[in-house]
Amino acid sequence: MRLSSLAIIAATFASAAGLSYVAAGFAVTGIEATSERSVRNALDLAELPWAEVHANGLQVFLSGAAPTEALRFKAISTAGSIVDAARVIDQMAVKDSVRLTAPRFSIEILRNDSGISLIGLVPADTDRAELIARLEAMAGPGKVSDLLESADYPVPADWARTVDHALAALAALPRSKISLQPGNLAVTGIADSTDDKRRIETEIARRAPQGMRLAMQISAPRPVITPFTLRFVRDADGARFDACSADTEAAHDRIIAAATAAGLADKASCTLGLGVPSPNWAAAVELAIAALAQLGSGAVTFADADIALVAAEGTDAALFDRVVGELENALPDVFALTAELPKAPDQTSGPVDFTATLSPEGAVQLRGRVSDDLSRTATESLARARFGSDVVTMAARVDTTLPPGWPLRVLAGLEALTHVTHGSVTVTPDSIAVRGETGNTNASADIARLLVGKLGEGTRLDIQVAYIKRLDPVFGLPTADECEAGAQAVLATRKITFEPGSATPDAQSGAVFDAVAAALDKCVDIAMEISGHTDSQGREEMNAALSQERAAAVVTALRERRVTGVQFTAVGFGESRPVAGNDTEAGRETNRRIEIRLIRPEAANPAIDALLQKALEGGAEDDATDPTTLPAGATSQEGSGD
Repeated sequence: MRLSSLAIIAATFASAAGLSYVAAGFAVTGIEATSERSVRNALDLAELPWAEVHANGLQVFLSGAAPTEALRFKAISTAGSIVDAARVIDQMAVKDSVRLTAPRFSIEILRNDSGISLIGLVPADTDRAELIARLEAMAGPGKVSDLLESADYPVPADWARTVDHALAALAALPRSKISLQPGNLAVTGIADSTDDKRRIETEIARRAPQGMRLAMQISAPRPVITPFTLRFVRDADGARFDACSADTEAAHDRIIAAATAAGLADKASCTLGLGVPSPNWAAAVELAIAALAQLGSGAVTFADADIALVAAEGTDAALFDRVVGELENALPDVFALTAELPKAPDQTSGPVDFTATLSPEGAVQLRGRVSDDLSRTATESLARARFGSDVVTMAARVDTTLPPGWPLRVLAGLEALTHVTHGSVTVTPDSIAVRGETGNTNASADIARLLVGKLGEGTRLDIQVAYIKRLDPVFGLPTADECEAGAQAVLATRKITFEPGSATPDAQSGAVFDAVAAALDKCVDIAMEISGHTDSQGREEMNAALSQERAAAVVTALRERRVTGVQFTAVGFGESRPVAGNDTEAGRETNRRIEIRLIRPEAANPAIDALLQKALEGGAEDDATDPTTLPAGATSQEGSGD
């Protein structure tokens, strides 16, 4: 009996404990559900639907991504007004903190003989494989080091066209550093020569997309100047340099200052180069120019360490002797001076000269005197070799009384004439005079260096060669728009036609290809699209393939005619871009056509973006543009679009 009583009591307490636990569980669950429901309703009323609520016991957890920090704080306050604030656990994120302000994307590209290195931060959407492929086309497979980082932010508007222009600049500069940011490009590099430097700078600036901020610092290695030449002249036309060389910037400044003090009024510069015969070059030049200024008129010529000072006719002999004596004593060691005071010419025997003239049309006339038949033949042969066998007229006569060395002077004069676009050279026993116009800024220096090198520093030279910008092969190149207009002008009046149903141009199209090639002959570093179009007859897929094949055939025909300065892209649009109705034969004939248009970086055609991205210097993608707003190419009728 006693054990039964104890068991009953124990069972009673156990039952009470179990019932209490169950009741507590129901109470907690009820509190959780009530808290969660109440807080959620309050958040909805506060227009905070993004906030998620989860209750666990007495704690209320808030999660979700708040649009702003202020709305996050509002959600916490709203929940705290329903339950004890101490029970609110904040597990919310803020969108502003998740996506901060986009970083400044940039790339620094280093290129040298070892390859190309990329350092910087690019958008995650950048096609890294395509970028590396374009660079390997320049440097070679396996020679591109990709050290780029990426960030998942929107691609800036000017990013693609800035990268494209940077790669175009990189292709022209095998030794360079290019830094780019959206809409900003800084190019630092070394060109092979001064002429290459001017050409590269002009092309990079000309092809820069509109609105791009461009900075260039391109240098050229100092050439080895042989002989190291300088020629300073004072005559009735004023003071000038026919040629000027300097070994350092400081020497350059000293020489220009000495020339200015001697009467030089126009802006001048000296070529910085290697090969100076003495570190005292600038000092010797200063002394010689000052001596010439004392004489009043004449010329002083340096060929390495040899100096020739020629006074003007009529210079006072006593003054000449004094100035020359002082100069000889003052010149640094190594330099040797030869001075000449010309006598008045003998006017009784008539002019003794040889003259070669080069007309603007390219015709060359040779007149005057040559030493013998052999010299005559050599002179005519050299002229034909330099200017063309069918443009030379030989009218010089043989004179066996000419002074020694005359043939060499004549041949040197002809060589000098090759440095001008049109002009003349006159050879006399005392001097060589070169006149003309040229598109080369260094022509006068090149002529002086040539004549001094062949005939010696004592040769009297009279070089008056004018630089004409329109004759410069760089500045004289047609613009991209002019190239497009020239090609379209041909197709506006003449037709490219094909054999019916094929991509083979017919016989009549050869003359059209010749005319288009002639219009594009001087165009360089531009990209053009050759597009083929058909009518709607036949299946759409067949028309697309046929138009592509015809466009490719046009590109092949132009390449065969040596149009090498234009990067062509062949595109077939099939029947997708009609310019007339296809319900009449006349309309279908109009739709069968070839178009040629310029690919502009600022307005790339979205339909061919994929093709342009594969090109080494393809057009940059800009904001989406309706293709119908682009300048339409002139059309040319084709064969059947079947």
